[in-house]
Amino acid sequence: MEPIRNFDQLTTHLKNLQRRKRIAVVCANDANTEYAIARALEEGIAEFLMIGDSAILEKYQTLKKYPQFVKTIHVEDPDEAAREAVRIVREGGADILMKGIINTDNLLRAILDKEKGLLPPGKVLTHLSMMQIPTYDKFLFFSDAAVIPRPTLQQRIEMITYAIQVCHDFGIKQPKIALIHCTEKVSAKFPHSLDYVNIVELCEAGEFGDTIIDGPLDVRTSCEPASGNIKGIVSPINGEADVLIFPNIESANTFYKSVALFAGADMAALLQGPICPVVLPSRSDTGLSKYYSMAMACLTCKS
Repeated sequence: MEPIRNFDQLTTHLKNLQRRKRIAVVCANDANTEYAIARALEEGIAEFLMIGDSAILEKYQTLKKYPQFVKTIHVEDPDEAAREAVRIVREGGADILMKGIINTDNLLRAILDKEKGLLPPGKVLTHLSMMQIPTYDKFLFFSDAAVIPRPTLQQRIEMITYAIQVCHDFGIKQPKIALIHCTEKVSAKFPHSLDYVNIVELCEAGEFGDTIIDGPLDVRTSCEPASGNIKGIVSPINGEADVLIFPNIESANTFYKSVALFAGADMAALLQGPICPVVLPSRSDTGLSKYYSMAMACLTCKS
């Protein structure tokens, strides 16, 4: 499989598979979510189970074009809708879970329920984003912009493990992963930079398989060969990173929003760790971004 490098290629690949994934959507009460669902139906990549207030859902004219691929379960209370969607996924009735207009904390409460949720014991819940930037010639994945405030060493290892698997799903055989810092120097003043040393050593020992990991590096030296050359930095990443692992949620979230706003990047994102991909968009995300996140979920879903 050749690497998938942009969203057009992703959609084409999914259409060629001719296999619709089953997506359970909680409280799809907004126009952007409606657009994303309608687009996925038209492209033939998914079918939907809509869980929420049917009086709202039935107003969506575009969904009525595909009655064989859209089903509705009437649940007015958002918390109950979240629990019902999680139950359906647990029992094999859907392959992917998606958030509509419901508070993230409410949905996470259902996902993280120790008895009835979707996160297996010992797994780490984290957030993996991907972007298509006009000035970069391939997808750029990064973590964690939404869930883990200050990752521990073990959490960073799990974040990297998830990212490697997603890269493989996208046809990237040897992912290049940059551990991001404000400089290329290790310092005890920045404990995460000490974690980076441990992670690089683990990679060199073969713990991550056929993967290249280096850091600390800044974003520019991770993604621009000329920058590293000017600084005299020798790195196996060589300005061609596939994945950026950020030190904390503030830096990752700022990067996410800045590149989307100022660089015109197209975005997608998923929760990693649960038994199925979870599409967890912000309420302000565009319909296109929500569609791309669905497409990302369809590709990475193992069901």
